[in-house]
Amino acid sequence: MVKQGYFIPYGVNSGKYNMDTDEKLLEYSIKESQPVPVLRFYGWQPACVSLGRNQSDEHINKKFCAENNIDIVRRLTGGRALLHDRELTYSFICPVAFLKNGESIIQSYKEISGALAMGFEQLSVQVEFPQNIRAKTKFEYCMSLSTGADLSYHGKKIVGSAQFRKQGYILQHGSIMFDYNPAFIENIFGEKPAEEKIAVLKDIIPDITVEKLCGALKYGFEKYFQINLQDAFCIAGL
Repeated sequence: MVKQGYFIPYGVNSGKYNMDTDEKLLEYSIKESQPVPVLRFYGWQPACVSLGRNQSDEHINKKFCAENNIDIVRRLTGGRALLHDRELTYSFICPVAFLKNGESIIQSYKEISGALAMGFEQLSVQVEFPQNIRAKTKFEYCMSLSTGADLSYHGKKIVGSAQFRKQGYILQHGSIMFDYNPAFIENIFGEKPAEEKIAVLKDIIPDITVEKLCGALKYGFEKYFQINLQDAFCIAGL
């Protein structure tokens, strides 16, 4: 029997709206004891820096952000800061019990990422978990930092994800970049991005569109978890 789930189609909003919405969806799932997952895709307008839950903002060039209409928000999830601009962001919320290895942070992270990998397969893009990778802590910019639980393409990080847990539920969200501006990264974070470690879709699939990527990734989640995702615009008061 195929399980059901909720799907919130792609929309472009401010950083505050995006982070507030992810939190509302998590709180809704907890309040309703929702047994099924929620998958959401979104973009950012204007560009926005998101800080990890407990990350200091001292390294952020706030003056540059203000001058270039770049918002700054804080995420529920941990991890390093990230500039959200030319990208697709996904969020996936589910009960711990929905996953085979939900009690394990690393294994649940990989399990959800496995659905993304299956979506990439639809685009003929083979991604993998790199072996024997240790995080390099000198980088403040998330996409310059890689672990063995991050999806990579030919050794380059292609998805940057983070996770938060509350009352038996998991929120995992992450970024897939179409492209990025290295000069912006350097000005905002005070360091050059490790370009040799970052994969962007324009270099892999030059004609990729948001619609095509969303369709492939949605299919990946449905196939991997054997669920039927139904469009839902009205849950959590959205």
